[in-house]
Amino acid sequence: MSVAVQPDAGSDKLDPGVLRVAGVVVLGAIMSILDVTVVSVALPTFQSKFDASYATVAWTMTAYTLALATVIPITGWAADRFGTKRLYLLSLVLFLGGSALCSVAWDIGPLIVFRALQGLGGGMLMPLGMTIMTRAAGPHRVGRVMAVLGVPMLLGPIGGPILGGWLIEAASWHWIFLINVPIGIVAFVLALRVLPKDEPHPSESFDFVGMLLLSPGLALFLYGVSSIPEAGTVAAAKVLFPAITGLVLILAFVFHALRKDHPLIDLGLFKNRNLTISVVTMTLFTVAFMGAMLLLPSYFLQVRGEGTLDAGLLLAPQGIGAMLTMPIAGRLTDRIGPGKLVLGGIVLIALGLSPFTQITADSSYGLLLGGLFVMGMGMGMTMMPMMSAAMASLTHQQVARGSTMMNIVQQTAGSIGTAVMSVILTNQVLESQAATAYSAVTRGQVPREQVPPEVLTQGQASLADAFGQTYIIALVLIVLCVVPALLLPRKRIEPASPEQCAEVPVPVAMH
Repeated sequence: MSVAVQPDAGSDKLDPGVLRVAGVVVLGAIMSILDVTVVSVALPTFQSKFDASYATVAWTMTAYTLALATVIPITGWAADRFGTKRLYLLSLVLFLGGSALCSVAWDIGPLIVFRALQGLGGGMLMPLGMTIMTRAAGPHRVGRVMAVLGVPMLLGPIGGPILGGWLIEAASWHWIFLINVPIGIVAFVLALRVLPKDEPHPSESFDFVGMLLLSPGLALFLYGVSSIPEAGTVAAAKVLFPAITGLVLILAFVFHALRKDHPLIDLGLFKNRNLTISVVTMTLFTVAFMGAMLLLPSYFLQVRGEGTLDAGLLLAPQGIGAMLTMPIAGRLTDRIGPGKLVLGGIVLIALGLSPFTQITADSSYGLLLGGLFVMGMGMGMTMMPMMSAAMASLTHQQVARGSTMMNIVQQTAGSIGTAVMSVILTNQVLESQAATAYSAVTRGQVPREQVPPEVLTQGQASLADAFGQTYIIALVLIVLCVVPALLLPRKRIEPASPEQCAEVPVPVAMH
């Protein structure tokens, strides 16, 4: 039996009730985030199993992303209207159903459709998780709960390739989806028992016009951006048409939202200085960081010829570094504010990334792994304190809309970052015929024996140099994050309106 209690406003410690809620939320988040990177390593397998082109199998990633973009905007309203617990359970069911269907897909077309269904559930898990944990812990402990939620967000890109590579090599591609089923069932049962009872407040009408503008607008914009690497240029029609159409719809939503009393996304939240600065900082940081993250495994795979599993394992120092600093950063954020921590984290990321700007085809693994460890330490000090700066000063009623907005920003900026870095790297590679030839060999497009050994040697060196040039741009973008980060609060953030926060009791399930 669950007993609803309010979070202890006088204590900074996370009590057992909050920790149980955090465990449930993290379990769901791990499934959602791991799924993206686990599937990314399976694309070559899909090509051979379904006899499809790379452009076709890439839709298994794109369909998931577009489904995320479609459903995230309505999550805030739905959480207020139906309650976070009901919606969280529904999102788990959709994700589980999509996973089970993906595992029995008989062709690439059905697999793409099932991935979209999976994305509808996955898209709601993160914003709902942020809302549930922020409400459960209260604004004075938001740094700590964000540090907990940050574990799957930061470690997913590292653990995904390892898990995906191992499952494909040890079993079959079906298991990258089947593994979600037992985890999801456990998450559903625990959510049913542990999450606090819903207290929905269905006073606001649904912004149907806003949904028709923002959801397809985001989906079209992200589709255009995600098409950049394949097109090789921003000027391609398949990039420009959907991206511009999406931007027009998003701008139309902005004008609509500014005139409506209860819009789908409350742009009035930008009156909150902490949230506005956090959004700007996070946008620039996510573009730079997600772009850099994309390049890290690619170097090990394409230049050094490592297997998928080994490339994933080589990224482990990054995860270890993040695990060391993240809990400390969470506690310190609640005490001294996020500003100093984020600045320190950016410096560490820049230091860790620096060796990669001078990378060669035979760079010392010791140096590179050390750089990854330092980068990981910086990761643990940046993303979650930025989230905390945005969420800590929101009232109870604003939390669902605020977490939805932050997830939209993160998803959009991440897509832009990966697309931009992919195009920069591709253009660097195309400048060298040897690098292009070597890249084609590593991708399995050209048999190794058809390329002269001296061309392979020269191509490997040129490809490594292309990565180094691209890392320089990633480093510059990371350093630029210092500018908005200087404006983040450097002292403990107090709730914007304590009276408003107290109007609605925040239940925490205890057994």
